[in-house]
Amino acid sequence: MPVDRQQRLRRWEEAAAPYLLAASLAFLASYAVRVLVPDLSPDWHAFWRIVTTVSWGLFVFDYLARLLLSDDRRHFVRTRWLDLIVTVLPLLRPLRIVDMHERMQQRRDQPRLGLETRVMTYTGLTALLLGFAAALAVYHDERSAPHASIRTFGDAVWWAASTLTTTGYGDAVPVTGRGRLVGTGLMFVGVALVGAVVGSFSSWLVRRFRQEGEA
Repeated sequence: MPVDRQQRLRRWEEAAAPYLLAASLAFLASYAVRVLVPDLSPDWHAFWRIVTTVSWGLFVFDYLARLLLSDDRRHFVRTRWLDLIVTVLPLLRPLRIVDMHERMQQRRDQPRLGLETRVMTYTGLTALLLGFAAALAVYHDERSAPHASIRTFGDAVWWAASTLTTTGYGDAVPVTGRGRLVGTGLMFVGVALVGAVVGSFSSWLVRRFRQEGEA
């Protein structure tokens, strides 16, 4: 990629990052309100639907803008597959936190936090937001399904926590097709996130023990 196009793409990503973060929070908030408060007045329901549509439109606009700024668009689509997924499925946008953080850290000579601490912090935040989004999605589909065991949002949060941590008590399970699809995705993501946290913590412990042994 020519240097000027690469620099323009980098400047765009840096300038758009705070707006995309705000749009992500707005999208999650609007979805949460419409799921948790089903008896909204028509005006408020329309307002939050507009917030959802506008924030989603920003995600699409950002992806298309970065695609146009890229010189090798096929390479961009292949290497930025996560960006495409979270654009189509905005509830998965918390997964971009780790990716965006790593891209920003690559442009700094001396990051403030150690590698293990950064991984644990951003992975934990990602897991928290993804668990909340999954709980909303499952609660939305399961609360009125026949023979469902997830009737309240508290049940959905409990299910998301046990699924993310790969515990799986089995007392709350989705029965709808989309609920089970969300659960399957959360299982795979949960294994990866928990593995990253445990691996980083183990690496930190080994490094600490080595330093103490050398001292």
